[in-house]
Amino acid sequence: MQTADGGVTVVFNGEIYNFRDLVIELSGLGHVFRTRSDTEVILHAWTAWGVAGVARLSGMFAFALWDERRQTLLLARDHMGKKPLYYAMPDGGPLVFASELKALGQCPWLPRRISPEAVADYFGYGYVPDPKTIYRDVFKLPPGHTLIWRRGAKPVVSSFWDMSFERPKPKITPAAAAAETSERLRAAVRHRLISEVPLGAFLSGGVDSSGVVAHMASLVDQPVKTCTIGFGEGSHDERAYARIISERYRTDHVERVVAAESLTADATLLDRIAVTYDEPFADSSALPTYRVCAVARERVTVALSGDGADEAFAGYRRYLWHVREDRVRNIVPPTLRGPLFGTLAWLYPQLAWAPRALRAKSTLRELASNAVDAYFNNVAVIGERLWDSLITPGFRSELQAYRPRDVLTDLMKQAPADDPLLQAQYADMKTWLAGRMLVKVDRASMAHSLEVRSPFLDHELFAWAANLPTTLKLDGSIYKAVLKKALEPLVPHELLYRPKQGFSMPVAAWLRGPLRPAISAALVAPHMLESGIFNPAALQKLLEDHLEGRHDHAAALWALLMFERFLAREGTYASDVFADRSSMQNGNAEASTQ
Repeated sequence: MQTADGGVTVVFNGEIYNFRDLVIELSGLGHVFRTRSDTEVILHAWTAWGVAGVARLSGMFAFALWDERRQTLLLARDHMGKKPLYYAMPDGGPLVFASELKALGQCPWLPRRISPEAVADYFGYGYVPDPKTIYRDVFKLPPGHTLIWRRGAKPVVSSFWDMSFERPKPKITPAAAAAETSERLRAAVRHRLISEVPLGAFLSGGVDSSGVVAHMASLVDQPVKTCTIGFGEGSHDERAYARIISERYRTDHVERVVAAESLTADATLLDRIAVTYDEPFADSSALPTYRVCAVARERVTVALSGDGADEAFAGYRRYLWHVREDRVRNIVPPTLRGPLFGTLAWLYPQLAWAPRALRAKSTLRELASNAVDAYFNNVAVIGERLWDSLITPGFRSELQAYRPRDVLTDLMKQAPADDPLLQAQYADMKTWLAGRMLVKVDRASMAHSLEVRSPFLDHELFAWAANLPTTLKLDGSIYKAVLKKALEPLVPHELLYRPKQGFSMPVAAWLRGPLRPAISAALVAPHMLESGIFNPAALQKLLEDHLEGRHDHAAALWALLMFERFLAREGTYASDVFADRSSMQNGNAEASTQ
């Protein structure tokens, strides 16, 4: 879209939820609107306020704006990072940008050299955290950031929004916090109901989606169109809980049962996932997410979801462990902590197959280390000890002592708070949320031309929730306590306080069953061996230990499988993915002679 005089042009992906309020404000400043589109608001916001206008936008967006008179390009990505935006300017060449890596891959002058650090990050986190991409010369514009390029100058990347930790009220009561949570969530849902196309919601039967649907039902005249996907197994099927909410609010509900085995029976699905996500992506729940988006798109064009609530209101088990471990560290002096808990960890048996509560060896190791290293151990797909055993000396040399945990170290230092929970939430907002959870849903939904809106990702609601006192978010062993209290009038008690049930897949069993041929072939594929990254004997031992039940290496093996699919898609680039092959080959040759 262009301004009336053609001087400013914008290309835009997303939705601006507060555009009607901005139209009123800008009209008062003398701006004349020709459409009722939220896109036009971006043009007038730039004209009126310049780059400061970006912070006034509330929504999910990635856009590029060219101002002919100022010879200025503005790239912007929304506060939470719901929408993707990639850019590159290699070796002083032209600045290029796109919503997908595969689009930039069409630029013949753009080198496709894989970044060793990004590879390490991928196997550490299961994705490549912002601002890196899997390629050395391509970057993600981080959430809440702009890039400004003026002709004749270098591009400047800067932040227009970041989480600030200022308590909303010094002594807010649980009742007042619950009431305000309900009001803010309702307002966020209302803003996301503006649509000229069929609109519905994902309904899993969990706390977050149930709360969203409950508010939707009170704000619209017609029954809410909801959909649930089930897997025919009690441990992975929440249809019964979704049905309770559907019946209570009389939604127009559809269930679809997908046998977990059918996801592995589709020989092309893994390749489609690899193409959809562009970069290696190791969250196995991308498969059912891909399927549920297909089901939703059969009836609606826009769907609301409960994404972001766990990150805002502390809904993950690892937050509770992090807070409790920090309390123990504060009691035991640092000089005693390492030797004491390190010795106990060495003495305690390895129970890798057991539930977290029984894996005291892992907990003791975390207590012996610092808070950042312990948190990385909690979120890591492949921990540092296992990673060191899998890679070649040449690749280790290529990394130059880089460790994926450095990402968390830097972010927790940047977090404007001393509270361990707030530091973890801040780091998760920058990594886990932006790089994994939002990527998973956005790419899967866009692959089916479905737009997913997430009320909990309203940046003002998210910031307000994250700033609530720890005791209101984690009340004993109750996660998201204040959110559950806020939803008590709307959602049955048995749904609010039942054990958390994630959107997960039985990957460990798959790899011992229907996916065994795929993973066995992946680990010896030529492009995996020629990459120079992995020690083949270590990969085989990893697989054998999993197949024989000695260890559960499902997460690591799935990450390796998806990385192999990525390298296979790279084709001719697979044998020359790094900038300097000589150092890796020399290091690997030395290792083989030893």
